[in-house]
Amino acid sequence: MTTGRAVVRRAPGKLFVAGEYAVVEGGPAILVAVDRYITVTVSAGERAGVLISSDLAARAVHRTWLEGRLTAGGTPADPVVAAVESVAGLLAERGLPVPPLSVSITSTLHEDGRKYGLGSSGAVTVATVAAVAAYCGLRLSRGARFRLALLATARIDPQGSGGDLAASTWGGWIAYQAPDRAFVLGLARRHGIEETLRTPWPGFAVRRLPPPQDLTLEVGWTGSPASTSSLVAGLHRRAWRGSASHHKFLDTSAGLVRAAVTALQAGDGEGLLHQIRRARQELARLDEKVGLGIFTPALTALCEAAEAAGGAAKPSGAGGGDCGIALLDARSHDIARVRQRWAAAGVAPLPLRPARERTRT
Repeated sequence: MTTGRAVVRRAPGKLFVAGEYAVVEGGPAILVAVDRYITVTVSAGERAGVLISSDLAARAVHRTWLEGRLTAGGTPADPVVAAVESVAGLLAERGLPVPPLSVSITSTLHEDGRKYGLGSSGAVTVATVAAVAAYCGLRLSRGARFRLALLATARIDPQGSGGDLAASTWGGWIAYQAPDRAFVLGLARRHGIEETLRTPWPGFAVRRLPPPQDLTLEVGWTGSPASTSSLVAGLHRRAWRGSASHHKFLDTSAGLVRAAVTALQAGDGEGLLHQIRRARQELARLDEKVGLGIFTPALTALCEAAEAAGGAAKPSGAGGGDCGIALLDARSHDIARVRQRWAAAGVAPLPLRPARERTRT
């Protein structure tokens, strides 16, 4: 049963604080949701199927249903389509129809059509799942919404960790470990979505973390978009996988993330800064070994400016462009100087702050 009224849900973007790359293989990571959002509005459609419109697209696209999938127009790897299909699959298993839908998306995770690298695909998936489910009368827990979103994204890219989905779902600072996506997809194929939502997922863990004390999170955007999926796929194709260096990277990443979690929980700012510096060093070693291009000149300048002021900084996510993060003493007079050095290096400071979970507007 639909609500009959338009339903609006929004989900925040995210930044990786530590653990990127290793998280794809089940290692722990720390993420923070930020106060830029994807907003999804779902209302009654004028004809059968789903009308999808976005402020990033020139025109709306109408898609029709065929054997549980949406067809016609758009791209095969459309996260909005995948999200709608995941909710539709759950409705079908419960013997409920999918009504005609109009899905409208607006984003503050982009500038002039260019993405900031704040997890827009994950945020739009989470917001679409929440909005479509609510419009169709499904009462879902936070965990169920996350699981539906991960089922949607894993069908598009099984290598994706789902960390962006978790940050967009839970908000704030979180510790996250990815489930075994092959197990999840196989379970859904064999037993359906309902059973997959109820069954424990191997490897999956998420918990909230306190924000750092006496430290401010500063974010710089290089102005150069990067493709996380391409960089991660490139890493998987390298002979480095399975080597002693590969295993050492995973072990070191897990150790520093766990130490960073402990520092956050203890309010140990210096301890957290130390682990963020270690995380930068490990990404640099990885880049040196496999030549992915994680560190661009702009990201290197971003890190050097923050560390010269006594802080800690690193690329956020896959690197190769997009954003870098810095943790600086909140009482320091050097923050303005760091921003000036970033601007001189072509890095735009972004006025972002951690966002609490809030899917309703």
